Amino acid sequence: MKIVIVTETFLPSTDGVVTRLKEAITYIHKKGHEVVIIAPDLGVKEFDGAIVEGIKPAKLPVYSSKYFSLPSRKVKDLLEKHNPDVVHVVNPALVGVSGVYYANKLGFPLVASYHTHVPKYLDYYNLYPFKPIFWAYFKKLHSYAHTNVCTSQTILKELQQKRIHNLEVWKRGVAIDHFHPKHESTSMRERLSNGNPGDKLLVFVGRLAPEKEIHKIKPLLEKRKDVSLAIIGDGPIRQQLEKEFEGTKTVFTGNLHGEEFREAFASGDAMIFPSVTETLGLVILEAMASGLPVIAAESGPTKEQVVDGETGILFENENTQSMIDAVEQLEDPELLEHLSENARKEAENFSWEKPSEQILEIYKKTIAIAK
Repeated sequence: MKIVIVTETFLPSTDGVVTRLKEAITYIHKKGHEVVIIAPDLGVKEFDGAIVEGIKPAKLPVYSSKYFSLPSRKVKDLLEKHNPDVVHVVNPALVGVSGVYYANKLGFPLVASYHTHVPKYLDYYNLYPFKPIFWAYFKKLHSYAHTNVCTSQTILKELQQKRIHNLEVWKRGVAIDHFHPKHESTSMRERLSNGNPGDKLLVFVGRLAPEKEIHKIKPLLEKRKDVSLAIIGDGPIRQQLEKEFEGTKTVFTGNLHGEEFREAFASGDAMIFPSVTETLGLVILEAMASGLPVIAAESGPTKEQVVDGETGILFENENTQSMIDAVEQLEDPELLEHLSENARKEAENFSWEKPSEQILEIYKKTIAIAK
């Protein structure tokens, strides 16, 4: 089977979508199938033997920290060139529109997957009046797909309410051998706590953007002088956040990779996750695999991953005192150990093999549906 994946984001970008695609492509290759990737041209020409066909990138005024590719006729030429058995358009929004349109026009079986809750993001960019337009836009795009997938039961229900058809959840996964408590590092803890290793060390991992709601953590740091925060990642509001968190015990590391990233996860006391805009949040499972309990704002997707009092602690969104109370529970060493052990055990149930096997079966099913 030959699969063409058209995606709005790929290497060298680092996010949950890229992580999921890398794992799926590696698995698919092991099963003897061929993959071609069509993505913004950021200099990467292949991954695990898969050709990466680049589309000229551009920066968008509303999100200038990242490159995207706009709709392009080149996608039609590439689909005709590779003549796939199935096309998978990941997060159709810009270049993915071309993937949807031309796959449909050329008669290829089509899978579309929904990973980024763009209509929800509009609240954070003063664009909320445009929500109905965006929902109509995404509904139209996904209506062309023979199969639509999303990443959590919560989002599946919301998409069903929007009358997006043929939906199923693409299961979550984590590299359970890659993220592990054994990567805990004294020197990394010193670095992340800025020389205060005795503090409670909270770790945030993700894109530094308004929808991540990182600013909600600041009141906690102002009240608790024995808590340090490490913010791992980069994004359009990094400078704004650095100014906002000035005077607090906060370290900004930028993006970390490889062993440094594994050590950072494993060297904290807990991960803090204030966002309620995620369609899943793979970093939650990566933290749990590293033995970190997750302190998360309560939302549908977080409740699908974090069991309050067992693998982490949930707090009420927009309630600073609730977040402070959640962190205070970590003062109980027995509870902290209980949460840490349970988080790791839970993560061990979610290797990448099952979701990768699942997407391969979805491709096969979609080919059969399209006949």
